[in-house]
Amino acid sequence: MNERQLGQDLQVSALGYGAMGLSGTYGDGPGRKDALRVLQAAVEQGVTLFDTAEAYGPFDNERLLGEALAADRDRVVIATKFGFGIHPDGTRYGLDSRPDHIREVVDAMLARLNTDHIDLLYQHRVDPNVPIEDVAGTVGELIQAGKVRHFGLSEASAKTVRRAHAVQPVTAVQSEYSLWTRDVEHNGVLDACEELGIGFVPFSPLGAGFLTGRIDPATPLAAGDFRSRSPRFQQDAMQANMALVELLRRVAGEKDATPAQIALAWLLARKPWIVPIPGTRKVERLAENIGAAAVALSPADVQEIGDAAAKIDVQGARLPEAVLRMTGG
Repeated sequence: MNERQLGQDLQVSALGYGAMGLSGTYGDGPGRKDALRVLQAAVEQGVTLFDTAEAYGPFDNERLLGEALAADRDRVVIATKFGFGIHPDGTRYGLDSRPDHIREVVDAMLARLNTDHIDLLYQHRVDPNVPIEDVAGTVGELIQAGKVRHFGLSEASAKTVRRAHAVQPVTAVQSEYSLWTRDVEHNGVLDACEELGIGFVPFSPLGAGFLTGRIDPATPLAAGDFRSRSPRFQQDAMQANMALVELLRRVAGEKDATPAQIALAWLLARKPWIVPIPGTRKVERLAENIGAAAVALSPADVQEIGDAAAKIDVQGARLPEAVLRMTGG
């Protein structure tokens, strides 16, 4: 797979792997053996960027990656995230980006990931009680100490990105971005990344599975699946949003590809510094996602797909209100 550059010097595969779904976000996880199999297959197929967080599980996801990637540690990039207050027993107490807390959790992350450094450390959500300058300065100290290589922000506003970057260069910004979630095109985040030379890492690039065309209003969602609580995945909203899937199916037929591959290829064609991180629990879907890197979309294709998608009035908020309140800080 071709590589792309995040920030000034972080080289990664054009498509990364988002590991969140391996730890129960979509209902029961796949089990350790199957999860390890998918992660190892990703390495074998050229993926070098692996995305996790202490909050996934919590903690279990980092341990899983630490085990799966140990033998290939020198050729993979591990990205993880701090920012939630999580007690050792897994219970949470909100956001917590106090400098002392960051230092403490990074040491715990290193142990779980079975490594001596974190390649890319994101603040998972902006903490309104801690100035972003203090957060950036603390991560800068961890970089100087050799525990961290690069600094990132997740779901931050353009203003926050600029303030953080002035203290410690930001290598990557991670936010939701896909053909049905295009906020970053309009809120200044993508513009700030381009201006400052920061990479952008879209999570949920397949709309939490919806844009693959394998989910419809009749698809049962488990009680433990976050989509069962998401406004965009309620039956009436999904029915209306199927227009996006039909658009992708039409283009996929013209390009001898799948809807998922078109959705990913569209993101890849937007900017050379965009690196989507689709996740999957299945090796065959992993191969399908990776195949998107070989799908050629011309500038005219990208414009046509984007314009057609923009005419579709997507129904439902992308996340539950309580989760949305923690974004864009």
